[in-house]
Amino acid sequence: MSESGTTPRRSAYARLLDKATRILAMRDHSEHELRRKRASAPTFPGSQNAEQPVFTPEDIEQVIAWCYEHRWLDDAQFATRFIASRSRKGYGPQRIRQELQQKGIDRAIGESAMMECEVDWQAMAREMAERKFGEPLPIEWKERAKVQRFLLYRGFFMEDIQAIYRNFTD
Repeated sequence: MSESGTTPRRSAYARLLDKATRILAMRDHSEHELRRKRASAPTFPGSQNAEQPVFTPEDIEQVIAWCYEHRWLDDAQFATRFIASRSRKGYGPQRIRQELQQKGIDRAIGESAMMECEVDWQAMAREMAERKFGEPLPIEWKERAKVQRFLLYRGFFMEDIQAIYRNFTD
């Protein structure tokens, strides 16, 4: 190891790796999110220690590579899980795509994950509308517009929203 008086602290790389594994142990992150969280040096409130570790871009690249190598980081898997999570919360495909882009997921990876998911967006839109507005859904123009605005805000396509009312006569 090191001599007793030189450097009792661990390297910035080791600290960065520990932080990355703690972050990824809590929930999945995209590579972009992890880079953003690790690019800035952490500051600890009330800390009197002026010796904050300096993370070099090489350290960050090594940590990202280590996370990929040990399968802690995988954008395709993240996208699949994110879509499943957000769809369970009642969000539509447009909003989920937008959130994936904000999280730095490549468009091709996001589209592939959207194609693989087995969500019936039309049924989900109907379920969300019924949960919010009750059953039967309102058919008057003013209330129907409220339903449409709500579902558009949640990220559903207009075709799915209109299909609810097209099949409403059943």
